[in-house]
Amino acid sequence: MNFNTFQEIRQQIYDTFERGADALFNLCDALLSDPQARSLPELSLSPFFEREWPSLYQALEQGMINTARLRTQWIDALMRQRKEHHPIWISVDSTSIARPDAKTSPDRGIIYVPNMPRATKPVSVGWQVSTVMLLPDEPSSWVGILDQERISTQQTAIEVGIEQLRRVVPLLHAQVIVLADRWYATTDFLRACQQLGCQVVIRLKSNRKLYRRASPPTGKKGRPALHGALFQPKAAQTHGQAHEQWSGLSASGKPIQVRAWKQVHFRDACELELSVIEVQRARATDSKRDPRQSWFVILDDSVPLSQIVPLYERRFSHEHGYRFLKQDLLWTRVHVRTPAQFERWTLLVSTVMNLLLVARSLGQACYRRWERRRQVVTPRQVRRLMAGILGQLGTPARVCQRRGKSPGRPPGFRPQPAPRYPVIVKRPKMAQKAVP
Repeated sequence: MNFNTFQEIRQQIYDTFERGADALFNLCDALLSDPQARSLPELSLSPFFEREWPSLYQALEQGMINTARLRTQWIDALMRQRKEHHPIWISVDSTSIARPDAKTSPDRGIIYVPNMPRATKPVSVGWQVSTVMLLPDEPSSWVGILDQERISTQQTAIEVGIEQLRRVVPLLHAQVIVLADRWYATTDFLRACQQLGCQVVIRLKSNRKLYRRASPPTGKKGRPALHGALFQPKAAQTHGQAHEQWSGLSASGKPIQVRAWKQVHFRDACELELSVIEVQRARATDSKRDPRQSWFVILDDSVPLSQIVPLYERRFSHEHGYRFLKQDLLWTRVHVRTPAQFERWTLLVSTVMNLLLVARSLGQACYRRWERRRQVVTPRQVRRLMAGILGQLGTPARVCQRRGKSPGRPPGFRPQPAPRYPVIVKRPKMAQKAVP
């Protein structure tokens, strides 16, 4: 990576902005180079935002971004830094954007906020966003945003995640391993990964019920059995003898034991054979964050048992990436009204994150006096030098042309109050009865 390549990538990103391109790109540069700003009005004070502050809100309201082209450009740019014939680890997860007081914002639903202190029911109101991230080799905040999409109240996180994988995986042209949390261990998600040719390592709830392969027909009348014996992770009496096991040491030198049961399936997908993995860590604290027993599900035997734990540890980079987007890149601090405005802001935030990931290869970072240079450089340290880099490279955005003083509102105009929207509560889907 050199400055010419970095400038070429910036020009390609600018070309994907179809309306309001100059203001949108200036906003990207302001967010990329100003770590001190804590709100949108403060970003308008950046020297790289060459317009007045109303242009900032106008860009988010009326701007237009070619999402498909932007996704393709970023996948091509991020794949240049990967080794050829090297597996690609991606993760799928969703996060909540709390908007409890935004009564004028439409399509708000019930969201879960598990980190609320002393909350017996950690529930709030807002939006949800699903993200597909490119994971680094070591757990860190250096993630690439391959695709981001808001989850409407008419959709589920599983449905949106499947659509995202169908858009992203064909563009990667390499072996893909999908890592996901326990909410994605569903038949629809696993079937979609199998159709796309992806390997998976997904957490599994201990109360899920799976079934072994049915026994062959006995020759008696009636339909042959579809399911065999029950297999439930939390019920040890249903396990039986494991088909494969491995014992060794973790990266921290602690003993670990992994066992696998093959040829099991969910009740609603007999044709989808899975393997259930149990990970036992004797020296764990047995807390929610550090359990002694963990369960996973995989599609086939392409992932060896010795690699299950170190491979799934890469997924925690997804959480680190979310934290950097929210705390440093002001993802959740922007107060916009409509979901479309927030979706444009989400695209800009993901663009800035990917620009930092690409700029990491330039080999420049700014350390504080108390920070160790022997450790891996962080996105925050690279971001501190982006103002100097952008000052040398310039911007593809056009110079702002002043249009004179606005005539203002016509005489007698009385603005109406913004409409209020109710909170949408999702109802469980009821099974439809057959019509006689």
